[in-house]
Amino acid sequence: MGPSLLSPATAFVLSTLTSWCFQAPFFGIAQALSVEPVPSPNLDLSQLGRVALTGDFDSISLYTYNLQNEDGFSTNGSQSLFTQLPDGTLASLTSADAGIQTMCPFILKDGTFAGVVAGGNFTSLGGVEAQGIALFDPNTTKVTPLPGLTGRVSAVLCDQKSNTVYVGGDFKGGNSTNAIAWVGMTGWANLPFAGFNGPVSSIIQAPGGNIIFGGSFDGLGNASTAPNKKDEQIINISKANISTATSTTTAGFSDPKNIACGSDGQDGSGHTWLLADNAPGWWKADFGFGFRPTKLRLWNTRQDGRGTKIFRFNAFPINGILNLTYTDPKTGRNESCDAWCPLASETEEGYQDFHFVNVIGMSSFRLDILDWYGGGGGLNGIQLFQDDIYAFAIEDFNEASCAGISQPSNATVTGPWAVTPSRQSSSEYLSANLTGPSIDSSSASVVFRPDIRQSGNYSVTVWTPGCLQDDSCAQRGRVNITGTMASQTRQSAPVQTEIYQTNNYDKYDQVYYGHVDAGSDSFQPSITLTPSANQGDNLYIVAQRVRFELVSSTDGLNGLYEFDPNQASATTDYSNSTVDRAGMDLDSNASITSLSASQDTIYVAGNFSNSNFDNVFAISQGNATSLPHGGLNGQVLTTYLTGNSLYVGGVFNNTSKANTADLNHIAVFSTQEKAWQPLGAGVNGRVDAIVPLTLNVTANKPELVISISGDFDEILPFDKNLSRAVSGLAVWVPSQKNWLQNLGTQAVSISGRLTAGTNLPNGPPLFAGAVASQGLGVSGAVELSTSGALGLSQLPIDIEPHELSSTSLQKRASTAQNVSGAVTGFFYESGGVNVTVLGGHFAARASNGSLIHNLAFINGSNSDKVTGLGAGINSDSAVLALETQGSVLFAGGTLTGEVDGNDVNGLILYDLAQSTFVDPQPPAFAGSNVAVNAIATRPGSGDVYVGGNFESAGSLGCPSVCIFTTSASQWNTPGSGLTGTVTALTWSGKNRLIASGSLNVNGNSTTMAVYDANQQTWTSFDQANTLPGPISALTAANNAQTNFWAAGQASNGSTFLSKYDGSKWRVVQETFGQSTVIRGLQILSLSKNHAGSDLVDADQVLLITGQLSLPNFGNASAALFNGTAFSPFILANKADNQPGSLSQIFSQKQNYFKSGGGHLAVGFVVLIALAIALALIFVLVVIGIVAERLRRKREGYVPAPTQMFDKHSNMDRIPPEHLFGNLGRGARGPGDAPMI
Repeated sequence: MGPSLLSPATAFVLSTLTSWCFQAPFFGIAQALSVEPVPSPNLDLSQLGRVALTGDFDSISLYTYNLQNEDGFSTNGSQSLFTQLPDGTLASLTSADAGIQTMCPFILKDGTFAGVVAGGNFTSLGGVEAQGIALFDPNTTKVTPLPGLTGRVSAVLCDQKSNTVYVGGDFKGGNSTNAIAWVGMTGWANLPFAGFNGPVSSIIQAPGGNIIFGGSFDGLGNASTAPNKKDEQIINISKANISTATSTTTAGFSDPKNIACGSDGQDGSGHTWLLADNAPGWWKADFGFGFRPTKLRLWNTRQDGRGTKIFRFNAFPINGILNLTYTDPKTGRNESCDAWCPLASETEEGYQDFHFVNVIGMSSFRLDILDWYGGGGGLNGIQLFQDDIYAFAIEDFNEASCAGISQPSNATVTGPWAVTPSRQSSSEYLSANLTGPSIDSSSASVVFRPDIRQSGNYSVTVWTPGCLQDDSCAQRGRVNITGTMASQTRQSAPVQTEIYQTNNYDKYDQVYYGHVDAGSDSFQPSITLTPSANQGDNLYIVAQRVRFELVSSTDGLNGLYEFDPNQASATTDYSNSTVDRAGMDLDSNASITSLSASQDTIYVAGNFSNSNFDNVFAISQGNATSLPHGGLNGQVLTTYLTGNSLYVGGVFNNTSKANTADLNHIAVFSTQEKAWQPLGAGVNGRVDAIVPLTLNVTANKPELVISISGDFDEILPFDKNLSRAVSGLAVWVPSQKNWLQNLGTQAVSISGRLTAGTNLPNGPPLFAGAVASQGLGVSGAVELSTSGALGLSQLPIDIEPHELSSTSLQKRASTAQNVSGAVTGFFYESGGVNVTVLGGHFAARASNGSLIHNLAFINGSNSDKVTGLGAGINSDSAVLALETQGSVLFAGGTLTGEVDGNDVNGLILYDLAQSTFVDPQPPAFAGSNVAVNAIATRPGSGDVYVGGNFESAGSLGCPSVCIFTTSASQWNTPGSGLTGTVTALTWSGKNRLIASGSLNVNGNSTTMAVYDANQQTWTSFDQANTLPGPISALTAANNAQTNFWAAGQASNGSTFLSKYDGSKWRVVQETFGQSTVIRGLQILSLSKNHAGSDLVDADQVLLITGQLSLPNFGNASAALFNGTAFSPFILANKADNQPGSLSQIFSQKQNYFKSGGGHLAVGFVVLIALAIALALIFVLVVIGIVAERLRRKREGYVPAPTQMFDKHSNMDRIPPEHLFGNLGRGARGPGDAPMI
């Protein structure tokens, strides 16, 4: 065995494009990261019975851990690293400015965990500049860049035994291209074969220990052929900023631009530049772009016997003198020079060429003329050449038209482009700030056309300037890249891809690798850059340059290479390797995208074919063998092997040579049964990443599930499972042989895209991608536990996610309200009927499979059967308020339709006991944009008060609030003087109704009004005009309902929260973010007191629901306010990647204020006081009687005789005049009243 190439002197290791390092599923829950549980909110909901929450969301979590948030997943191309929290959700640890495609844990020989090696096309990670690769410490979140590479890293493989990380991709580093090694903590080391001539996509360690590279290459880096036409591109000097020192003053010879386009061989005015007589001088050109010249061509002058004899070449900004080689025109020998380079006075060609010994990047150069012929120095022409073939967006940087080139590199632009200074970039570039609702590919474009003079295989890369230098990161997004590489005489697939421009620092992306035809009179290759559609109404895009790099080789490889790290040199005898031979047996231009290995088999996947198999095959026992039915009929982009299952994703829908149903873009190959198996019926678009993770699905223990990500938006239907709308990510549960989205279990929700994952030695796995994750994947409504540990659970109803319901519903926003999701709810229990009612603007599945809209009934007394209203109510309606009177449900909102032949508008009545509409319905509301927003029954009566935006009910004028008297089934008007829009109604006692909204009382604007039911009058609420805007949410702040909390939007657009304490309004000073919309308020009781404040009692807390932006936290859907600070309570997201929101809390019982501690209702207090008073009076009377008897006994009293006498026997003895004779007599003054 030869010397090891994994020693520090040579160092090489591995990388892997299989975007993860899961060789075995991770089931641990140990936390190595700083994940801290947040303090319990200590809610006491025991007095409320069942409690539920409604809103517009498709996933939801209690705020339980410090790393949780409500952020959606990134859509501009930037990705993050995630850890898995104990509840299974994913939480972001740090972010990159672009994609993260691969990771592996780097454990050194001595067992030290150095960190996670992360690779991708990013230019920064965690705010640290890192070009494509970095080391991440998951314990501290520290990022350590691994500088030295430029380009994209697609694969990393960490090998503890050799202390090495193998890295592959599309990059340059050291003396290598596309593959290199990082050894220990010492740095980069070139592999003995110097990489490859094409990009590497995947790296694995074979069962025998060798390293297998897969990609799009046909030669080793040290065996690639160079272009047979060198120095072909001319650098445009004519548009540079040219300056000189000691030019002649002779007219026609002093302009330094005379020589900037080469020479036609003629001396004379306008053709020649001369120095002053007998004086040294210099000629300098400053460019707006960077370049790497390989050849300098000078035309010497012979004007009047003058000419340059000795010169030197200075490069800037390095400020260095460059070494040159040349052919001596007299001797024909090759010579070299540095600071003193001779220029012949005459040559046969008329010019002399000098080649640069070292190819150095520069943006400026200067020719110092040190000696001359005759009376002074001068030149007739100058040109610079380079091997690199570029086309710039700025036309002045492309090849000069004056250089005599038939098809120079050029660019064509359309749209509002402007030249942007280079700052930290390699050159100036074009930028376009696009605004408006219809940004698409027609909004702006740049077409790059290079000067290609040699046909062959090219790597085509697009440069993107970083966004930090022009402060455009917040507006950057995606651009489409399309291209034409072949003339009409040769068939070629069109180039089409998408790149992200969110990079903080300069980067380049390979957009094509393959054959490019040379330009001709009728054809020129091109690359077109345009903005991608559907990115909002404010987008900033940039365009700089495109490079075409010739990478042809005759080495014989074809996408696969096996490397023995124990050998000191790399063999080029590929016949000894089964892997190499397998690649060479494929049709030319094979592209290997993913490799997987078991103990005795290597699985190879990609875009290739031969006579035996297509796009996937196996290498085992020294042979390449086909998988059943010849492989797959389309490109494979990713694989993952676990146990006996090889999961395969890509662009296919069947096997290659047979009909295996339902293999739509995702399939699994059973290595034990040697058979292809579908995953349901697959998905409707490309799958480009497979990442395993563990979730609690059907039992209280984690199990392995398979996430797939890609360009799809639907899980296809199969068996009895309907199609499911998704956003590019789906999760397969092997134990259930079904998609997680179909199971209806209470499981974690993950949306977005997962691109990579890796296990860690002592902690949860680490994931990469752009995802949003919450603890429960459920839409519209959840139940909140009222006993035991606080938790959320799904109500027994299937409300469709936001994306799918938006297509099922005719529209998401009703005429008067921008409403979606479940808005309100009600628990009804009476007469053996137990029904949960949900209202809003949503679509849900009934128990019979039909689609119901906007009002749903869950019948708990009939096995939770789910039903709807049936026909009659338009599906674009919205239910905004619910109330019951007896068994009759009052449902109000923006409801329109027809019931029993009669039009309804704003309100319907439905009998919950009979499950039918009430007949007849009340006369419909009328007015502009009718909406019922609030319904409240007057205590102790059958009068139902309805508030909203309307003018009349039937023919009865009753604006804003109307009374429905149930005993007479008719509308009545509650007084007069109130107009406007009512948003909330609440009773303060049985005779005092509080209404809030945007109101007008007797001609005066107000936000709250009071209705006296006895006097039938409306008045403005005390000091309501001091509130800064209309009220959107209102709730009682005490049991007596004399104090109130109110929230709304101020006239300046901010959100306010205020409390009325019985005498004045008090504003909460801590401000919400601008995006805040408060939809609900409710006082809740606590099991453990907080410190208390003058705003909220120590045993209470204020629940705020809506779409909130909390100080020092960010977005939340619900928060708790203790009088001094806001705490996040519930986080939610929608399936369309927007923040979720909560509308309302509703409960079985309305005991929101505790019954103890002097908080009884007023009526109970009066009754108890009366009982106590009567008891005290009785006791006092008894004591008085006893005391009187004792007194009389002491004083000698004896009972009077008890003999009865005739009460009538002496009546005639008293004449009446004696009895009444003195009435009216006595001492009375004049005018005194009679004495009685």
